[in-house]
Amino acid sequence: MAPSYGATIGGISLFTLTEYWDRMLDEVVLSAIRAQGSGGQNVNKVSSAIHLRFDIRASSLPDWLKSRLLNKQDDRVTNEGIVVIKAQSYRSQPQNKDDALQRLQAIITQAASKQKARIASKPTRASKRRRLDGKARQGQKKATRSKVNHHD
Repeated sequence: MAPSYGATIGGISLFTLTEYWDRMLDEVVLSAIRAQGSGGQNVNKVSSAIHLRFDIRASSLPDWLKSRLLNKQDDRVTNEGIVVIKAQSYRSQPQNKDDALQRLQAIITQAASKQKARIASKPTRASKRRRLDGKARQGQKKATRSKVNHHD
């Protein structure tokens, strides 16, 4: 999907984000490793899983995006500021490579997008009335439980 020039994520245009992505591909370190789990003889012979490492601090990303990625509470980001992704869902190495890169792109896009501020909703007039009616009923119920005064 080609991004439109007017679309933005967190103040940065998608076109600019795509430019950063093209530069970042040179900064990504991919290594092939053996996948875990079942797969018969193939899993023991072929290194089909991909181990992706991306150093946030040394990347060409803008500083505000680096700080968002580093402050993100994500298990895939180490204390040293390196994103580590292990892709082993597929049996072929190229599919796992594409999967790892898509997951990295999703992390960066999510960090670039600004969370929409929550606007607190107000209770409706009817819900306020129901609440007050319920409180009045509860008060009446408790008032009838009091001791009877025979001196009157």
